[in-house]
Amino acid sequence: MTIRNPVRALVIYCAAVLAWSAFKPHDYATWFFETFIGIGGVVALALTQRRFRFSNLVYLLVAIHFTILAVGGKYTYALNPWFEWLKGALGLARNHFDRVGHFAQGFVPAIIARELLLRTSGLKRGKWLAFLCIATCLAISAFYELIEWWAAALFYPANPAEWLGMQGDLWDAQEDMFMALLGATCAILLLSRLHDRSMRKLEERGP
Repeated sequence: MTIRNPVRALVIYCAAVLAWSAFKPHDYATWFFETFIGIGGVVALALTQRRFRFSNLVYLLVAIHFTILAVGGKYTYALNPWFEWLKGALGLARNHFDRVGHFAQGFVPAIIARELLLRTSGLKRGKWLAFLCIATCLAISAFYELIEWWAAALFYPANPAEWLGMQGDLWDAQEDMFMALLGATCAILLLSRLHDRSMRKLEERGP
């Protein structure tokens, strides 16, 4: 099924998910911090669609990523109830929903970066394209960890570890960045051909 206006569909979907997420979240400060980047991304896609229309695959991946952000904002990543059940069922030491979030933090931006580079830079498909997409996502992940550090130091100086959701894990930041690296690598390896087909359909359809 072809969606005539994928950006409009994305905005409507994300607005509905955001409304659900904003209803009685764990706390509104965490909710805002976890969702504002996603909100900004969707708004940017909506405002720039006439100048740069992405392929439908990108909009689908953004919708999935926004859902993860909204769920994390509602429950926090350390207390996600679905993964609390998994934690108990498997005898895990921590709630691993934040690992899903950081995997998506690499997986989705890798395809966005790939499309931007292919369509605007003149860079050809190959190893350098893959490297730059993955490196970009790793840089974004590292910068996000810096933002978390600054926010925790500024707003939660008394108990930064709990707000960061480290759950007693000394290497939490490094493991988060590794998950983003893994997500970006998987996206490039698994979705490049599908992404090429999605971009070709966009070119055939025209503006």
